[in-house]
Amino acid sequence: MKSANKIALMLFVLLLLIPLEALATPEGDGQPPKIKASAACLMDVATGQIYYQKEGSKRREPASLTKVMTGILAIENGDLKDIVTVKKRAAAVSMGQDIGLNTGDRLTLEDLLKAALMYSANDSTVAIGEHIADSHDLFVQMMNDKAKTLGMLNTHFANTNGFHHPNHYTTANDLAILTAYALRNETFAKLVATKEATITWQPKSEAKVASKENEPETLKQRNIRNTNRLLFSDYEGINGVKTGTTPRAGNCLIASATRDGRQLVVVILNSNNRWQDATKLLDYGFNQVKPVVLAEQDEVMAEIEVLEGKEPKVTLVAAKKLEYNLPLIEVEKIQRKVNLYPVPKAPVKKGTVLGTATYLIEGKEIATVDLIANQDIERKPWFQRIFD
Repeated sequence: MKSANKIALMLFVLLLLIPLEALATPEGDGQPPKIKASAACLMDVATGQIYYQKEGSKRREPASLTKVMTGILAIENGDLKDIVTVKKRAAAVSMGQDIGLNTGDRLTLEDLLKAALMYSANDSTVAIGEHIADSHDLFVQMMNDKAKTLGMLNTHFANTNGFHHPNHYTTANDLAILTAYALRNETFAKLVATKEATITWQPKSEAKVASKENEPETLKQRNIRNTNRLLFSDYEGINGVKTGTTPRAGNCLIASATRDGRQLVVVILNSNNRWQDATKLLDYGFNQVKPVVLAEQDEVMAEIEVLEGKEPKVTLVAAKKLEYNLPLIEVEKIQRKVNLYPVPKAPVKKGTVLGTATYLIEGKEIATVDLIANQDIERKPWFQRIFD
């Protein structure tokens, strides 16, 4: 009895390899594609699961991919119908791509977001930041606060548009986290999927009409085209999101696509063929990453002793079906660790959680399922317990 009580206080761990024949096997060699990018990440938008990374945690300059953060913050904290009056700082921006904003220009927040997210206009992001937070620097602080909230641990922003700054950096993995979050916002998702748009300068509040008093002011307009070439391609399911280019950052791209209800996002940093790198990784995600059944509901996993039970043991089964998306080449690396709780004392009710089964790849936990008793175990009568 003493030994049984000692056993009851121990945590039983059973480590075993899942039989390979029970799981799917990859088609072809199943290897990730070779890409030219210095850093990259492929992520599932819904789950945040990373399917591929190359130098995913290495700090790099994001160039205009910065504008993903600028855009989502503006959408969350502003009204798209707001009229934004351009200040001197935004009007002074002339480096890189811009829409030629002048001090006193008035545009809707929605049009400025189109300019930033579709056309990658650097002046529009400054105007957006000053409108949302009353100052550019306060808006940058909001960007950094949001990065911390999202778990972007290797990211720091110094501006709204991605201009070079020694304290402006992020990683491929962090950008994937940010973009997956942003894509769950319908307004953001719609903007970054838009191919072409027209932005309109609103009438100035004190505008004077040169000719007839009742003649409406002629409004300045500009047609813009999304810089993301993949939106104009025949790539199946493509739906966003943003390009970025500076001499220091190189050619960068975040792209997303949806097939069969599953949306993937890929981050490409510093590549001499960002379009091909992105489609290669998206193809890999859709073709080689599949749902793998780790456990069926009621699948027998273990047995555990029951103290004072009419039956000496009870069978433990999986509480539910457990699926996990995996690159098929990694299936053979899966291990299962069964953890049994301290030995229970009768009576035991069917469905009682008495352990867990944890699945790991190379020591990293990927999924867990509860193990439950598959039947009731009644307690022995008192007179039988006396003589045990």
